Amino acid sequence: MDSNHNFLFVAFLILCLTVNGVTGYATVTGTVFCDQCKDGEKSLFDFPVSGVKVSVTCLDENGQVYMSREETTNWLGGYVMRFDGTPDLSNCYAQVSDNGAQQGSGSSCSIASGPTQKLKLLFSFFGIETFVVDALLSQPVQPMSSCPKPPPAPVMPPPQVPVMPPPQAIPPPQVKLPPLPPIAQVPVLPSSKAPAMSPPPATSPPQFKLPPLPPIPPVPFVEPSACSHQLWIRPEYRCYWKVIGPDMKVAVAFGLVAGRRYGNDMTVREALNGRGGAYKTLLREATTALLNSYNSLGFPYNSVAVITYTNMALLGNSQHDVLMTATRFIKANSGTCKFTVCK
Repeated sequence: MDSNHNFLFVAFLILCLTVNGVTGYATVTGTVFCDQCKDGEKSLFDFPVSGVKVSVTCLDENGQVYMSREETTNWLGGYVMRFDGTPDLSNCYAQVSDNGAQQGSGSSCSIASGPTQKLKLLFSFFGIETFVVDALLSQPVQPMSSCPKPPPAPVMPPPQVPVMPPPQAIPPPQVKLPPLPPIAQVPVLPSSKAPAMSPPPATSPPQFKLPPLPPIPPVPFVEPSACSHQLWIRPEYRCYWKVIGPDMKVAVAFGLVAGRRYGNDMTVREALNGRGGAYKTLLREATTALLNSYNSLGFPYNSVAVITYTNMALLGNSQHDVLMTATRFIKANSGTCKFTVCK
């Protein structure tokens, strides 16, 4: 999609919003992880946990609570809260509800842990705001048995006792002995030279030519990288497809809601080539955002957020929500692309 096409699409979107009289709302999203080792930090052993209640609390200038909302995490460990109107969420915090082991929770990892997280503004457009929250932690009753043990406490060495030098021994009295007689000289016999033997020539071990190693796949970019759908379908960048492949079905990548909307036979490659219509544009940009989230740790949306926003837009059955979600993904996919040609 060239720059003229992008400009016309944004202008059309602004016209639609003006005619329909868009009302503002704010969305808060995040993920809760199970702190299996109970170390208070997110590690490789932690996983998203479902069925945990998360509360968002807003304080005024005097520290009094003036708004609060509670939501339960879905099967992907994520939660989404919607606040209608244009509320001020600049002084709001999210935390796992501190109810001990939460009653009615289907998870064994539901004890609140870790600090509260402040809401961070990610996107604001025509009165519609999106806030994200850093990962929240919950803990099980007992830590996982295979967690690494903390290092033992250092052992202090015992104090060193100064070593006293031994007392000086009194030298014995010196006795002068008479000189020894001279030693007769022994004649020197000529040495018989043994014939020099040349060492056997060294034979080098047989050399084996090893086959070349396969190319190492590229690791995810740490810095932000956002590539458009035109770059993702080029064959010279095929090595950057990691979690999903071009022949994977859209219903597998995004779930049953997308499968009912686009059919169970549409592939990811066909989704990237989608043209015309709000729903085709949403699927194309959502697929591009999902590939970018797997490829870059600094991409604005993680994979769970991309899937969640896409399914929310499809479940809403509103063309306005579909266009707004597609616009967010277009903006996120328009950053700097870090691709290099695959070897």
